Amino acid sequence: MSTLLDQLKRYSTVVADTGDLEAIRRFSAQDATTNPSLILKAVQSGQYDALIDQVIKTAQASTQGSQKDVLEEVCDRLIVAMGCEILKAVPGRVSTEVSAHLSFDSQASINKARQLVALYNDAGIPNERILIKLAATWEGICAAEVLEQEGIQCNLTLIFNFAQARACAEAGVYLISPFVGRILDWYKHKNPNREYSPSEEPGVQSVTSIYHYFRRHQYSTVVMGASFRNSGEIIALAGCDRLTISPALLEELASRDEPLTPALKDAGDHAPRPNRLSEAEFRWAMNQDPMATDKLAEGIRGFDADLKKLETLLSKRMAN
Repeated sequence: MSTLLDQLKRYSTVVADTGDLEAIRRFSAQDATTNPSLILKAVQSGQYDALIDQVIKTAQASTQGSQKDVLEEVCDRLIVAMGCEILKAVPGRVSTEVSAHLSFDSQASINKARQLVALYNDAGIPNERILIKLAATWEGICAAEVLEQEGIQCNLTLIFNFAQARACAEAGVYLISPFVGRILDWYKHKNPNREYSPSEEPGVQSVTSIYHYFRRHQYSTVVMGASFRNSGEIIALAGCDRLTISPALLEELASRDEPLTPALKDAGDHAPRPNRLSEAEFRWAMNQDPMATDKLAEGIRGFDADLKKLETLLSKRMAN
């Protein structure tokens, strides 16, 4: 019998949730996702030291402006350079994130996305191998709609609420990343004595409902389950369009030989699409969902904090 990982790849596209090149190669993932936390971890590992030195040298030589401007250029060039290295290890795409502090500024997010894509293009990477990651705020979704129309496809991240997913599909977003484990974290914090089977987990149920809604109304937006806490969640979502999985869980799935049956399938019961959500309806849905409100804000703060840590690390390298 083949491993759980091999079987999973028959039903879902497996994406490596890491910037660790060795892990990406070992598990033969189709795509790879990154975020400021994963980039920081990869930089701290030391495997990108030579690349960092080269990026700093290039940015300092090409950027006119304040130390802050140079640091921002170094960060952008490093993230793209790491993305280029990752693309050597996967046949598909890499997701590269727009700075979290721009999550409530559509135009600034659009401008930054264009800059990142231009850096990729300058390095010989075509648009079809890049996904720009944006937080699924109303402003982020509006930015993504503009970018998609320009041929820059997007991955909307930090999805915790059905309204976020629906608004992304209605905006023509290429891919969304609902966060399974972080939803579970919130509910376990509120209900510490409750035990959930994988299929009963709120995060698993959220992704399941989004998947079926998209298939029923024939939205092309890809659903990629993310932020897994255990392999049971992954197995309960086998058949989802894509699943982005950490190296530790990929390792576990690769070591287990047992049968796997897809949990998600297109039922074929299609129906007309409803009218688009308005901004007021979107914001009201978020306001009425304390879990989604808490976790979206927490996620944005967390990514911003890790970006600041990365900037601090790079500032020290630039000073040497």
